[in-house]
Amino acid sequence: GLYCSLRQLLEVGFFHADPHPGNLVATDDGSLAYFDFGMMGEIPRHYRVGLIQVLVHFVNRDSLGLANDFLSLGFLPDGVDILSVSNALQASFGDGTRESQDFQGIMNQLYDVMYEFNFSLPPDYALVIRALGSLEGTAKALDPEFKVVESSYPFVVARLLADPHPDMRKILRELLIRNDGSIRWNRLERLITAISESAEEVPGGPEGASTSNVFGWKNFDMRSVVAATEDLFHFILSERGWRVRVFLVQDIIKAANIFLFEKTFPFLFNEELEVRERLEFEGHATITRVVNALGSLWQAVKLAPEVWIAMLMRLSIKPEFHQFTMDIVCALVIHSGRKIPESTWLCISRLLHKIETNSDIN
Repeated sequence: GLYCSLRQLLEVGFFHADPHPGNLVATDDGSLAYFDFGMMGEIPRHYRVGLIQVLVHFVNRDSLGLANDFLSLGFLPDGVDILSVSNALQASFGDGTRESQDFQGIMNQLYDVMYEFNFSLPPDYALVIRALGSLEGTAKALDPEFKVVESSYPFVVARLLADPHPDMRKILRELLIRNDGSIRWNRLERLITAISESAEEVPGGPEGASTSNVFGWKNFDMRSVVAATEDLFHFILSERGWRVRVFLVQDIIKAANIFLFEKTFPFLFNEELEVRERLEFEGHATITRVVNALGSLWQAVKLAPEVWIAMLMRLSIKPEFHQFTMDIVCALVIHSGRKIPESTWLCISRLLHKIETNSDIN
């Protein structure tokens, strides 16, 4: 039901606005049939893109972006103080303890802000709100723990990857890259995992659908995924992506530092227990995430290696790619030049001390 409604709302733009249990029935072949088409809605592309952008900005806790979304979609009156709206939205987010992944919870969270700034919903969106509320009520009757927003994430990501329009590419970049240029590695990891899992073969339709994938889709077209990946690389390598490149180099150096020093020679460093435990925890978490992400990426690459290889070959001949590769190599060499001499002598000293201590004991 969620998959059908999301396709209607975000892909087709023509939707059933009253999907309560009396208007839905499961057929013998496992399909979902709709009844009573007296309340249908049509949502233009501008509103469909806006709905996806609102969801991404809400997930990112980007209050200013969310306030601008509400203004551009006609939810807020002209002349409103957008910074005041942004501050009120930020306050409604709190410290994260109130974060909700269900539709009704989000509406409750934003209610005070909507009341304070005289929010008004265009007729098209009023029907969307009704449809989502009715859908969540139906889903929760079957599964009280069901979260509409959380469960919608894979479909939204699939739409962002499949649609090459510049506005959708911009939203995808906002999902993965913060305003300051740093990369949201947790989102990137989740995105790669979603692609890998959702692209797995699902045998035999509904009866053979994987339980780990609530939609049982093979909804990620690898050509679309590769095209979106190439577009993201082009942005990073462009003049507009210089901040991202700076943060990316810093993150690569940090990961290399953790791998080489916290994990390669942990027994040579006798820091205080609290410091050692923190370093070991951070190092283990970082390396685990990198390994998992690379594993998921490899699973996705194996589904269409010819497409990925062609994309990498196109990137490899770009001068900007060569320059960025050299920037990474130079940064690693400079960093190693600062770290290795001191660390090497420290390792040797502690190793000799360990050998001497063991000799005295024997």
